[in-house]
Amino acid sequence: MKVNPKTYNELSRPMYILEEERLRKNLQLIASVAKEADVEIILAFKAYALWRTFPIFREYIHATTASSLYEARLGFEEFGAPTHTFSPGYTDYEIDDIARCSSHLVFNSLSQFERYHVRAKLENTRLSFGLRVNPEYSEVETLIYNPCAPGTRFGITSSKLPATLPEGVDGFHIHCHCESGSDVFERTLEHIEAKFANWFPQLKWVNFGGGHLMTRKDYDVPRLIHALKEFKKRYPWLKVILEPGSAFAWQTGPLVAQVLDVVEDHGIKTAILNVSFTCHMPDCLEMPYHPAVRNAELVDEDGSAEGENTYRLGANSCLSGDWMGSWRFDHPLQIGENIIFEDMLHYTTVKTNMFNGISHPAIALLHPDNELEVLREFTYEDYRDRMD
Repeated sequence: MKVNPKTYNELSRPMYILEEERLRKNLQLIASVAKEADVEIILAFKAYALWRTFPIFREYIHATTASSLYEARLGFEEFGAPTHTFSPGYTDYEIDDIARCSSHLVFNSLSQFERYHVRAKLENTRLSFGLRVNPEYSEVETLIYNPCAPGTRFGITSSKLPATLPEGVDGFHIHCHCESGSDVFERTLEHIEAKFANWFPQLKWVNFGGGHLMTRKDYDVPRLIHALKEFKKRYPWLKVILEPGSAFAWQTGPLVAQVLDVVEDHGIKTAILNVSFTCHMPDCLEMPYHPAVRNAELVDEDGSAEGENTYRLGANSCLSGDWMGSWRFDHPLQIGENIIFEDMLHYTTVKTNMFNGISHPAIALLHPDNELEVLREFTYEDYRDRMD
């Protein structure tokens, strides 16, 4: 089906739409950074896992990163390469399968390493082991996304590492960013080196985690490349790995919804949509943040604004708080017209749920010729089979 990507007027049901041209633009930039800085950049499934698009990704990158058995299997079986895997806690009933699907296995604690590294190596002799370490520094302001906040369950601090690392440890994994800039990486790197450089001669690789939002318009890419090159000059034996998620799918496509009804109470009009924030855009309530809505202006965050062509955007779930802001349009909203939420491919597509049994948006790929290919449609059976 041919569509107009400015309006998507051809659609009458909710749909996430990945725009191939935008995706390839991001992939080209990421691949160029990896080449110029001589580092490896891999895809984090926690932000993006649309496996039907992996053939496109394989043109630009060669590996992925997983945080669970199912993600590790997705990378191994669908992407076609063993994953770089980290979990806060591996289990007796999954460790063997995870080891078989992985190239790198990172442990969150020394006790987890001691418990599982021999067993994992028996399953996969090619495994490279790492430890997650905590530099005790992060500029992530939203507490729920700050992996280095006091009391964190992630990683080992320098004070708890032995002077000589356990035999078999090849690398450190360090994650302390979230949609951050290269200036933040530079400042964080100072703390990482101050805390852990003494152990670098014992290592083969270091993974600087995700959150490097290099495809954002205002991101200083040359500054990132310079910082990585300088680091490699100081430690030329270390292979450097980055594993962003959002950067790959940043601004690659919208969620298109439709207006079902308009209701009013105490002067506040609400446009009822056929999508849900808690089900289909959970970060909007969890983080929280307000998404951009095409051809609309956010005039009030708490949803109390009144006025001509001004509406709360409300979901079709039974959760009272399942709505978002007050938005001003340039015309009265009509039943059936599209509401387009921008930038809804990263994190959103992997965090959706089926609360209330609400019909789930389909997932589609928009090709450069504006041909829309539906990759996945969700059915009653998808809902039913999760409840058995």
